[in-house]
Amino acid sequence: MSKKNIIITGTSRGIGFELVKLFQKEGHTILALSRNYKAIADLKLQNVTSLGCDLCISNDYEKVKDFITEHWTHVDILINNAGQVLNKPFKDTTIDDFKKVYDTNVFGVSEMTRTVLPFMKKNSHVVTISSMGGIQGSMKFPGLSAYSSSKGAVITLSELLAEEYKETGPQFNVLALGAVQTEMLEEAFPGYKAPLSALEMAEYIFDFALTGNKFYNGKVLQVSNSTP
Repeated sequence: MSKKNIIITGTSRGIGFELVKLFQKEGHTILALSRNYKAIADLKLQNVTSLGCDLCISNDYEKVKDFITEHWTHVDILINNAGQVLNKPFKDTTIDDFKKVYDTNVFGVSEMTRTVLPFMKKNSHVVTISSMGGIQGSMKFPGLSAYSSSKGAVITLSELLAEEYKETGPQFNVLALGAVQTEMLEEAFPGYKAPLSALEMAEYIFDFALTGNKFYNGKVLQVSNSTP
């Protein structure tokens, strides 16, 4: 398989952190984006650049654009993995709470995709990480009104982008994940034990990002052995 230029958001821990290591091990070139860039930078991995990037700061998207322009000619894969979770009763959730979640989970996905699109080819692949909580008809957890609704929004966004770019590419797909044992899950639901580790889920996303666009475009795949 040819080596790819890959951008991953939310790489300081959990699934994103594991994805960087998986792609690097196979010889791909990675731009790892996170507010805490040192987590990856400290690994000193060959062909991996860790760049401090806050999806809520507009100027940080210019840093991404400048890096691609200077160091790469194109981007093969964008994985919108960064996420913000809030577990709070709806009656106590403020408009600022909703904005904070949507700034990362929806507007961050939209703006990062818009930033990277000019550098993508017809057969490039945009993979957005959503949640089973964003799937209509799935079991819902109380307290996740902001989080789960934001994850539903990026599903529809990806479907629309797949239609808009169906003639020119790239392809857009969504993975709606069930519960995964990550630091973010532990913070939102202390003591809850998920059936999959961050590495196990990262291995699935790794394969899908490289080959899924041969089979899917504008689709949402439910990656869960239940409906949490």
